[in-house]
Amino acid sequence: MEEKFNRLIFIPIAAVLFLMIGYQYVCPADSNTCYFRSDDKGLFQRYSSGFELVYTEQETDEDLPSKITSRFNFTERNLDRHVDFNIRGDDVMVFLHIQKTGGTTFGRHLVKNIQLEQPCDCMPGQRKCTCHRPGRAESWLFSRFSTGWSCGLHADWTELTSCVPTVMNKRDKKSAQKNKRNFYYITMLRDPVSRYLSEWKHVQRGATWKTALHMCDGRPPTEDELPACYSGEDWTGVPLTDFMSCPSNLANNRQVRMLADLSLVGCYNMSSVSELERGQVLLASAKANLRNMAFYGLTEFQRKTQYLFERTFGLRFIRAFTQINSTRAASVGISEKVRWRIEGLNALDVELYEYAKELFLRRYQYNRQKQHQEERLRRWQERQQRQRLHRTYLAELWRLGGGGEEEEQVKGLEEVTTTEDYSSQVVRW
Repeated sequence: MEEKFNRLIFIPIAAVLFLMIGYQYVCPADSNTCYFRSDDKGLFQRYSSGFELVYTEQETDEDLPSKITSRFNFTERNLDRHVDFNIRGDDVMVFLHIQKTGGTTFGRHLVKNIQLEQPCDCMPGQRKCTCHRPGRAESWLFSRFSTGWSCGLHADWTELTSCVPTVMNKRDKKSAQKNKRNFYYITMLRDPVSRYLSEWKHVQRGATWKTALHMCDGRPPTEDELPACYSGEDWTGVPLTDFMSCPSNLANNRQVRMLADLSLVGCYNMSSVSELERGQVLLASAKANLRNMAFYGLTEFQRKTQYLFERTFGLRFIRAFTQINSTRAASVGISEKVRWRIEGLNALDVELYEYAKELFLRRYQYNRQKQHQEERLRRWQERQQRQRLHRTYLAELWRLGGGGEEEEQVKGLEEVTTTEDYSSQVVRW
């Protein structure tokens, strides 16, 4: 009788002990992951409602404000960027390289720094790399460092969208009618004043980009539509005042021009619409194209650019991006009057960059919050799984504790479980 009474006492005591052990394992004392709320709305609703633009993480290479000043009305569709990029299929990533936006550095990241099943083959001394799909001699990347300037030197959005499909189908010997590809456009933007000064320093050293085609509506611009700013071979040594004084200088509002659909304003024919209307149409077109691109980054935010690219395409870089602020443009000292003049010449680019910067930072924070939600959901699922295992164990304990002939099995199971739990705690500690 006394032996039976001891067995009955043992079962609830053992259950309480293992419940306490299980709770400490699932919800350790130094964790805030276990809490109880009467107004619990579920994991997704609790963290997805009330989206606030407050930064919770500061990066060592990027000094950001704690809040984003909202000027533009972006929808969740604008913020949620994820591309199911099928590198084994026929998808193509197209890099629109705008001058002096850090595109050369980013272009090298694309061919040398992405973790791929079949990495790009970059031979020493060669400017281009071979970026083939796994098991197929077809390129998944259209860029300066993979396919070269196949659509012209620094081709813009107007040129690329009309040229890339034909070029890629010809390279891969595919029929455009039988094979519908997905073309994912990406680009980099930069603060307009810094970019303008960098282009001036580059031109001052002899750069011309005179071989650029500027194709639009099937033809390049005439000399009357796009007159040269210099009479010699190049513009070497040009002072900043002369650089700013040329009305046909393509450095002015270059980012808007290269991202807009130029056919909407008669290409380079300045007499087709008024200057004010032309600027409004180009700016609206550039904003729409940028917003609908698969991805764009900002030169001033290298690590966030890396993070958003990885989140968008599901690809990972081997080495982290670095923020380099000691550029030639940064070393140029200008007065406030000159800065205002540059901003005036690039008024469209200034407006575009403010738009792009807010959208970029909102996308970054949206993705960070979404990542935190995914991590919380994963931890919650892991806790649920551990709790199910504990409940299964306790049910088995009750079953084994019900009969005297199985008392030895209870002791054996208790010893094994205690050892396993101790081992897991050692790993956790």
